[in-house]
Amino acid sequence: MSVFISRIGFTKVGDHWEKSIAEMAFQASKNILKEESSSPDAIIVANALSELSSSQGNLGTIIADALDLQGVPAYRVEAAGASGGSAINLGCNLIRAGQMKSVLVLGVEKMRDLDPAKVMQAQGLSENADYSQFFGISIAAMNALLARLYMHEYGVTREKLSAIPVVSHRNSSTAEHAQFKKKFTNEEVSRSESVADPLRVLDCAPVGDGASCALLVSEDKLSSDQRKESVEVLASESSSNIVNFFERGKMLHFGATQTATEKALKKSRLTMEEIDFLEVHDSYSELAALSLESMGLSKPGKACDDANSGRFDLNGQFPISTFGGMKGRGYPVGAAGIYQVCEAYMQLTEKAGFNQVPNARFGLVHSMSGIDSSAFVHILASSARRNRN
Repeated sequence: MSVFISRIGFTKVGDHWEKSIAEMAFQASKNILKEESSSPDAIIVANALSELSSSQGNLGTIIADALDLQGVPAYRVEAAGASGGSAINLGCNLIRAGQMKSVLVLGVEKMRDLDPAKVMQAQGLSENADYSQFFGISIAAMNALLARLYMHEYGVTREKLSAIPVVSHRNSSTAEHAQFKKKFTNEEVSRSESVADPLRVLDCAPVGDGASCALLVSEDKLSSDQRKESVEVLASESSSNIVNFFERGKMLHFGATQTATEKALKKSRLTMEEIDFLEVHDSYSELAALSLESMGLSKPGKACDDANSGRFDLNGQFPISTFGGMKGRGYPVGAAGIYQVCEAYMQLTEKAGFNQVPNARFGLVHSMSGIDSSAFVHILASSARRNRN
């Protein structure tokens, strides 16, 4: 059974001090629910940190009640940074299996309410507590170790590592819903405040609040006119990996990302050369680089060179993070993967404004938990343009 995204909604990423998690969820989804004649068959809420940030569990039911969807089955999905990607995957599988005709997938996260110590604790929950929390190593420090290994192995300089955040911030500068709208140079990224050497502040995705949602529907729920304005989910695939990257045989290769990408391309019957843009998990500079290399878009150690060359720009061969990604748009953890899907929808329906990739027909969305602990890859197609020459 074919799955389509018929509508999307989201809030600007940033500070939402005055709103609760439920209020943010309502703000993101109210227009979808207003325009639909019937309630969705289910709601899936993606969230990673509500127990820490808002002292709130049971989030599926809490949000269903806030959306006046009492009686609708409600679920909560958690997979750290891949929570949103996991929720989209689950929603697609329910529809493909014939269990549901429509699923509202909603991601929400409040990060700005946390003090710095709690932020550090929250970000570390994606790693194996027996190692990271027991020894007091933060997620930033673990990414710094990986970045140092990457730079040493491939001779990547500090300034070259800055290339991918430069692309992300260039794209976020024209994205209305982005948390940060300032462009940076490689030198400015390299000289920003140190977080965990060699990583700088501008290598790391910021803390932000946000909510995003997508309405997934089966093909028979769409009229011919609605189908023209919808985006088809050609594939939604996932894979897992050894959680501790330092226990893997190849520490600088993301096996979950590679496997999920290969499965999604095979399912969609496309090659990577046919993909017009990618929304990549770029919460840290080296994660983005290694993801692009593990997908086969760049040779090992060359993703930063490719970013410097313009290959990943909006008018390049493979545009990435077209609205700034997690680095520029912001990173409300549980909602991030659904923001990516919403942004891909905007590209494929020609609603991306200044960030539009010309004649985009196929987009790839990549979400990751931890350091490639798991990966979710969705391939989306424009219903109106996929058959154009």
